[in-house]
Amino acid sequence: MKRIAQFEKVSKERFIKDWLATFSSDIFDKEDVSCIYDDIKLPKRATSGSAGYDFYSPKAFSLEPRETILLPTGIRVKIEDGWVLKCYPRSGLGFKYRLQLNNTVGIIDSDYYGSDNEGHIFCKLTNDSNEGKTVSIEVGVAFMQGIFVEYGITYDDDSSDVRNGGFGSTS
Repeated sequence: MKRIAQFEKVSKERFIKDWLATFSSDIFDKEDVSCIYDDIKLPKRATSGSAGYDFYSPKAFSLEPRETILLPTGIRVKIEDGWVLKCYPRSGLGFKYRLQLNNTVGIIDSDYYGSDNEGHIFCKLTNDSNEGKTVSIEVGVAFMQGIFVEYGITYDDDSSDVRNGGFGSTS
């Protein structure tokens, strides 16, 4: 296997800022969020044959059918050029609950690492259950998986723009 990436935590300051902007400050204060940050686990493969790196939830949550949550993971990834990280819900959660990423597949480009938000990976999940099932995820439980994929470009590609953020920052 070719080694092409390294997961890291974003800075504690970045995480606290993003967490408090996402969740009510009536529920969390900086000390609470600092403790959440300290407990974040870096993504790992479950077995030597696993393609996906499991992302672990920094927060316990439950989603009723059609409910959505935006979740700052506290994670960023440094990826070699020519590679991308594609993020999906864990297979079992998708199968049992129809848990879905709102953008269907999260694409983490190699230049996202150096963006203004430190390349902080967020995910927006929706329980799309047609069977009335509630999905519950505890702190530290794997909820999403990321797979590194090599990609190519066209012969006439002349892109020279530089990324400066997350969603919508490239066009």
